[in-house]
Amino acid sequence: MEPNNDAPANRVRGVVFDLDGTLVVEELDFDLMRREIGLPPGTPLLEAVEHLHGIRREAALAVLRRHELAAAATAVLNPGVAPFLAWLAERGVRRAVLSRNMREAVDRVLRRCGLAFDLVLAREDAPYKPSPEGLWQICAAWGLAPAEVLMVGDYLYDLQAGRRAGTRTALVTHGRSLPFAHLADVAFASFEDVPDVLRQWVAGAR
Repeated sequence: MEPNNDAPANRVRGVVFDLDGTLVVEELDFDLMRREIGLPPGTPLLEAVEHLHGIRREAALAVLRRHELAAAATAVLNPGVAPFLAWLAERGVRRAVLSRNMREAVDRVLRRCGLAFDLVLAREDAPYKPSPEGLWQICAAWGLAPAEVLMVGDYLYDLQAGRRAGTRTALVTHGRSLPFAHLADVAFASFEDVPDVLRQWVAGAR
């Protein structure tokens, strides 16, 4: 995919990553989670659980917790992630994670996969994507303008959050044809083949 020519020209000084599906592979069966909670197919999980009350809400949160912790126990890095993170670190680029998953599961994944970031925000820490609030919180902590930050994810919510926050956006497709890819400033198949334009943003060549 060609980069969006309307993307800001500032050098990228901070990169925010989605976790599940972007940096790591986790076996999360969202359809099964919906069935266990009693939600219709395709219903956004967190948004639906937020509107439940009492015992039903507690039961739904227990389902989410059980599935997320089970997935965290077997999470593995996607190919090329470690070298790309090291490349960013060598250039002094700030690195953060912004995840819709619960903090306990996120921390377990990071420990299991040997990942360390300047900031890590889970769903308990900020309004979850596609809200831009988490990205703004990270930008403020870093002292960077959104135009100096890149949001990298594998799903629509990542792109929506980035666009609403005013950051650049990158979509890692893992070889899939995704109907929302046009919303990204740049899309690429794998961290083993990061496009030159993204590296140029970090180097300040664009």
